[in-house]
Amino acid sequence: MRMRWLTGALFAISASAQLIPSGTPVPITTLPPVVFINGYQFEGCPSTFSGTFGIADQVLESNGEVSLFFSTCSLPSTATIEDLAGAFATFLAGLQFTNGQPVQTVDVVTHSMGGLVLRCYLSGKQDASGLFQPPAAPHVRKAVLLASPNFGTPIASLLGVSTQVDEMASGSSFLFGLDTWNDGTDDLRGIDAVAEAGNAGTGGTGEPVGFDDGVVPLTSASLRFYGSGRTRVVPYCHIPGGGIVTAFGLCPGDAKGIANIDSAMHDSAQIILSFLNGTDAWQSVGTAAEDDPFLSIDGGLIVAARAADDSSLTIDSATANYPLRSLSMQISVSSDGNAYIDQFPAGAIGVNVTSGSLNMNSSVMLPAGGTEPYIVKPGPLVARVFPAAAANFPLEVAPRMLISIYGSNLASGTVSVSGLPLSLYYVSATQINALLPDSASGLTQITVQNSSGQNTVNVYVGTAAPAIFTQDSSGTGPASALKSSDQSLVTAANPLHAGDTVELYATGLGLTTPMNGLDYAVEQPTVTVGGVACPVTFAGAAPNYAGLDQINCTIPPGLASSASAPVVVTSGDRTSNTAMLAIE
Repeated sequence: MRMRWLTGALFAISASAQLIPSGTPVPITTLPPVVFINGYQFEGCPSTFSGTFGIADQVLESNGEVSLFFSTCSLPSTATIEDLAGAFATFLAGLQFTNGQPVQTVDVVTHSMGGLVLRCYLSGKQDASGLFQPPAAPHVRKAVLLASPNFGTPIASLLGVSTQVDEMASGSSFLFGLDTWNDGTDDLRGIDAVAEAGNAGTGGTGEPVGFDDGVVPLTSASLRFYGSGRTRVVPYCHIPGGGIVTAFGLCPGDAKGIANIDSAMHDSAQIILSFLNGTDAWQSVGTAAEDDPFLSIDGGLIVAARAADDSSLTIDSATANYPLRSLSMQISVSSDGNAYIDQFPAGAIGVNVTSGSLNMNSSVMLPAGGTEPYIVKPGPLVARVFPAAAANFPLEVAPRMLISIYGSNLASGTVSVSGLPLSLYYVSATQINALLPDSASGLTQITVQNSSGQNTVNVYVGTAAPAIFTQDSSGTGPASALKSSDQSLVTAANPLHAGDTVELYATGLGLTTPMNGLDYAVEQPTVTVGGVACPVTFAGAAPNYAGLDQINCTIPPGLASSASAPVVVTSGDRTSNTAMLAIE
């Protein structure tokens, strides 16, 4: 009953589905075309759409959607995953509708390594270590990742048959770089995404039964690094049983494959259709990661070591310690010199690594539900860079923005962007407040340095990333706002009324241009209060306060009286945190 809206699809699947051949114009439909990306082909190329995704194209056609196929066999087997991502970018750029217009937006469904191809494309990861060139516009609306080895697979470590397989090995430098490319993590550029993780493996990888799909552990396939509630655990294997996974004792012979859709009632078909259609039915398919017996209590780790000057170190040995249980576990070390473990009790843990004569310890908070990347190093270590007003999603900042840098051992630190020192407003051991320059743009490196060393992280600087200051500094409480008429603070005891002009204070409106003695935001924002448009009369730099932005808007009539009416600022395709305004 939970998926009655799909019942008709069982009978509407046609014998000839709309799988659009490569290079053929794409029919115009209500929903964006869906691009499928397959995984690594262990049994060799060429590959077919149905060989991985079964009748997924027929299921989508019954829903009025067209399917396209980007095959990982489109490049020679010597290609890296980064090379495949570059080819995928070219593939997207070449798509045209039947009316000759370019296809600007697609949805994407991936299987296995295909998820890493998509993530490499979104991040612009290059073959050169540490080099990322993310596309200005991702052109992806939604993505469904089926059994993606986001943090690797232990099977790859055993096989080592190609560069692509080596890159997918647990603890690889490729994965650590991809998992930390933006602000120490990967937020998929903020596109709407869900993941499926299979749990029908037989335990042949050495993990407990129910902890993997025969190839990829649950903690690796999870999207916990992207957000909570975005991972569904389903009773499938990585690929159908009876072949290579059964021969190696990884899956039963009668196991169903997570991507091999054989009907509209296959769990993956239900999730794909619901998610792409914008319904919440997918949330009742399978089990939420938060309710899974493993993912609800366990997490995974991938650890890299750095010297005080931020240069890379090779880990010789590593141990994870869980004081509450008096538990200590040796962590595996990859051939790339990173440490990794797929399953460890979540909570406050200690990590000890040795590299040559160095012995380093770090305390980390391991969340349940997925794998977390960590760096262990002496000296300053940046954990995250947020807008000073609020921790917005996606992880993006803007030129001339006030930012807060959080981490450890930051005391007495200086901050620079591409060698240019930043103005600092607050410095402590765990937080630095700074002002980004007007020149910041795209993927930008921020370096924190003090007498004990340095640490550099990437941050993505967009055109605008609005964040509203709040009176309690929570990012969700009463907005930092004044009544324009008398400059009094807006509070529950001093609410706004229809027709009042409110002055909101924020940061992240981006570049400005002078006009009539004021600096107006080049990209003018919109504001809603209580879900209703609040007409903007000014938006730009607050006079005499570097990095602080001001937005004046007129409270519309008809709003319900409330001490906490939500106020939201939108600039371009970026939306602020939701703060509160008192309305009467």
